[in-house]
Amino acid sequence: MKFRAHETFSIRKGWLHKGMRHIINNPRIFVDKGKNPMDEFGLGSNMVKSLRYWLQATGLTVEGTSGNSREQTLTEFGKIVWENDTYLEEDGTLLLIHYLLCTNKELATAWYFFFNVYKMVDITQESFVSTLKTFLLNEKKQQVSERALNDDFDCIIKTYLQNGHITSPESNMDCPLSELGLLTFSDKKNKVYAKRPPHQVMINPLIILAVIIHENTKNGGISEIKISKLEDDPCNIGRVFNLDSLAVASFLDKLQNMGFVKVNRTAGLNLVTLNTDWTFGECVERYYKSIND
Repeated sequence: MKFRAHETFSIRKGWLHKGMRHIINNPRIFVDKGKNPMDEFGLGSNMVKSLRYWLQATGLTVEGTSGNSREQTLTEFGKIVWENDTYLEEDGTLLLIHYLLCTNKELATAWYFFFNVYKMVDITQESFVSTLKTFLLNEKKQQVSERALNDDFDCIIKTYLQNGHITSPESNMDCPLSELGLLTFSDKKNKVYAKRPPHQVMINPLIILAVIIHENTKNGGISEIKISKLEDDPCNIGRVFNLDSLAVASFLDKLQNMGFVKVNRTAGLNLVTLNTDWTFGECVERYYKSIND
């Protein structure tokens, strides 16, 4: 489990594109002794470390697959994004990056906890840090410094709250994920926050399908999925997108009308059957094809 690996910097606009572009040209860009990564990226030392972390935490790159533990390459998802949305501008791209980030329990533990475990309606820094400390002790018997947990909370806020604590509308410091509208103030004066679902017009049903497929594959590819699991299970659509049961039902109906799922609500069964054998990657590619046709 990792904490504060972001060096207190949230993802900045343009960072992920810049990082992927350099990695394609030089997989050893972050460790190449012949080049100074600070000069190559035009970023300070801590920002370079932050970018290296964010590329992996968001599922766009991975280190060490070629036998070199410090070499980065694009993941399958990263390659699909680069080919179809090079500048990471589409709503679906941002939603999927958010999904992969907040389900990355090992690299982005605080993000995983915030969306999948922490259920407080009114969110404060004190309650979040206290609850996360208890979670870590129960989960891993692990103690993490309170400073690191506070820094992670601050970074989560800067990731999802539009214009964050300190930036202005003209600033380029906003994280692109703030455009999703997943977090808002409940009480601005006292810094109390609340989760909310993304703006409905931003969510293409194929993004919902991609997440359902991905989670179902991780769980062994079962033939029937309980709707309650889609709503409540960690890492599934209800938790990661802050969707209530009505919103989940609405998306399932849309997917059923498109022929991708069959929803069975008779006799209280409340089950979903997938009518496609697409993989997660294939579903993401179909999403891009659908918005470009």
